[in-house]
Amino acid sequence: METQAEIYRHLREHRDTLTPAPHFAWPEISRGQILMMMSPSPRHDLNALRIQQQLMRQLGDGLVAATLGDIEDENLGVLRRPDVIVVPEAAFDTSDSALDPAEILLAVEIVSPNNPDNDYKGKLRDYPAMGIPHYVIIDPRDGTAHHYWKPVVKNGRAVYDAHVPYVFGDVITVEEWTIDTGKLRRYSPDDEQ
Repeated sequence: METQAEIYRHLREHRDTLTPAPHFAWPEISRGQILMMMSPSPRHDLNALRIQQQLMRQLGDGLVAATLGDIEDENLGVLRRPDVIVVPEAAFDTSDSALDPAEILLAVEIVSPNNPDNDYKGKLRDYPAMGIPHYVIIDPRDGTAHHYWKPVVKNGRAVYDAHVPYVFGDVITVEEWTIDTGKLRRYSPDDEQ
């Protein structure tokens, strides 16, 4: 019987041979499955850009807010591609094909209209298991946001021990950084098709 890491390596090899079809983003891997996602809408990308720009103005030397890069935990069998990450710039100076989740200080996901469970369930399961200390969900569908932090193990599974909900217009505080959700855009009905 194959281990989770062996199954993951097979999925990773297959994923690396794929070229996303038009209107699809690079696949992620979780729970023994390759997850295909639609490409983000322009409004989704605008929100990611605005969050990245806000964070970049606040980060100290050596830290960056990036909208690129896979994060991977082979032992968990998880490969994710957050919408925005805060990470030391030095983390990108690697020959590895993905970033080490131990280096990620913050992961931000902007909920897509067609697959909200990926952010609210799948990534809310995977990110604390990967040890990512802060996870922010931005939901342009209804103008809400959530900040999760303090990954702990409860009843044999990793979860975030702290959570604060927000609405658009609030300022989210993560460590010494802030995200002004008043600068973000909600989806229009056309985005949700």
